[in-house]
Amino acid sequence: MNKKFLLGTGLAFTLLFSPFGQAFASEPTVGERKQVDNIAHRGATAYAPENTIAGFDLAVDMKADYIEIDVQRSKDGELVLIHDTTVNRTTDGTGKVGDLTFEQLRSLDAGSWKGEQFTGEQIPTFEEILDRYHGKVGILIELKAPELYPGIEEQVAEALKERNLDKPQNEKIIIQSFNFESMKKTNELLPKVPIGVLTSNRAHTTPEALQEFSTYADWFNPSYGIVTKDLVNQVHSLGMQIGSWTVRSQEAADFLFEMGVDAIISDYPDYVDPRN
Repeated sequence: MNKKFLLGTGLAFTLLFSPFGQAFASEPTVGERKQVDNIAHRGATAYAPENTIAGFDLAVDMKADYIEIDVQRSKDGELVLIHDTTVNRTTDGTGKVGDLTFEQLRSLDAGSWKGEQFTGEQIPTFEEILDRYHGKVGILIELKAPELYPGIEEQVAEALKERNLDKPQNEKIIIQSFNFESMKKTNELLPKVPIGVLTSNRAHTTPEALQEFSTYADWFNPSYGIVTKDLVNQVHSLGMQIGSWTVRSQEAADFLFEMGVDAIISDYPDYVDPRN
């Protein structure tokens, strides 16, 4: 529980409007920061190309608690990591991910757009990321547009089961998506793996909507623009945790610390972790 909730009403009111209280609110302590999971959004995206080994390695070096990855599928059935449903923005190729074979995807340069030092970075596979990072860092798996890839939930579940990552006593794994039906299905396939729902829609923050999410999700992960203390309290009261995205400024990170979220998903892991 956020310790500010333990303050008496009068003291809380006094602190809120005092210069000291305002300073305290904007400067979370090191202890408070460490209680919040630091999730590197597509890796350390501010400093290295997203969804690449270079970006994930840097996130680990920057002491992230989790790396967040985006999973899609090639034309010939290989699970790969890329955010957009086309390769146009983050590679030197063009076309839809699902229309390209794994060999075609693997031949693309997914790093040089971020800087010459990243030339030759490839689109990774889901399985190589699991093998490289489980046990080193938590992995927040986003199923990106799963409606485009029928059966992708079963494929992801099988890859986790093969590595005994479908049980809570193993390394940290969370699966999330904007597609709620996909998450219901994933929850059935992997009942012991935490499930997250993503949204930027305030309509999904009503008590009725949150109650529905809590029947199958462990995490409610909204964009930070719709986060309030009341929302955080509602989510917690339903037994869920809350992680918010995408932080690209220290001010946004500090705001989320003040709101009492459980995780911050950021392009800048150093805005979240005081050790950087």
